[in-house]
Amino acid sequence: MKYFFILIILLSFLLSGCGSGKKEKELVLDSTDIEAQMIEAYKKGLKALEEGDTLFAAKNFNTAENIYPQSIWAPRSVLMAAYSYYVDDYYGDAIFELKRFLKNYPKNENYPYAYFLLASCYYETIVDEKKDLASIQKSKEYFTIIINDYPNTDFSLDAKFKLLLIDNILASKEVYIGNYYLSKKKWIAAMNRFKTVINDYDETEYVQEALHRLVEIYYLLGLENEAKKYAVLLGYNYGSSDWYKESYKVFNKKYEDPRKKIKKDKGNIIIRKFKSLFD
Repeated sequence: MKYFFILIILLSFLLSGCGSGKKEKELVLDSTDIEAQMIEAYKKGLKALEEGDTLFAAKNFNTAENIYPQSIWAPRSVLMAAYSYYVDDYYGDAIFELKRFLKNYPKNENYPYAYFLLASCYYETIVDEKKDLASIQKSKEYFTIIINDYPNTDFSLDAKFKLLLIDNILASKEVYIGNYYLSKKKWIAAMNRFKTVINDYDETEYVQEALHRLVEIYYLLGLENEAKKYAVLLGYNYGSSDWYKESYKVFNKKYEDPRKKIKKDKGNIIIRKFKSLFD
């Protein structure tokens, strides 16, 4: 699905530059041998891509660019080569081509697409959010560029969605480390991690746990007013969450979730009725 969306956008950008069909035909008819060779290489690349031979496709697109780098087809060839590598998960090669495109063709109209594919390459290389920070940060950097510099493009909405997923990954890492410090009773280090989640990733699902952990830590340190402050914040924003119920238990040890009580009572009734059959 990711390949289909990106290819459709790419083709729409590339074809948009060919709006005047007559002029393109005239260009081909009046082309020099160099132009003819370039177009032939480009067509071979498209054919190979359609047939699933992505590496051969990328090679032909690179050949097309090298034959006539001053042509309007040269930057398109670079993007198609990058996409060919991306399709087959050769993200390093795709990143190389895209960075070369951004450097060599700074005024090209397909800049938004290049940034989007570049961000997507880094996003696809995220393996372990607890260790692999470089890919996460690079992906976030390029998705942010799309949102800020090209807000009205087709890529902006998808970039926002991807950024939220990335923030969830980063927030989960902070919570993971914070819980580790908590288990080692390193209160200050743990608090800093949980506060980072609240301050920097406030739209993620991990905010609830971060608030609860701060309630726990401040209560353990005897700072009940601080603990209550975060408990109130948690209750105000996530009053129906399980994390708020856990925070409530910190102050009221006798608290029992009403849902559990209903389930328990229901079970007792079933047991009593079952036993009555044998009385």
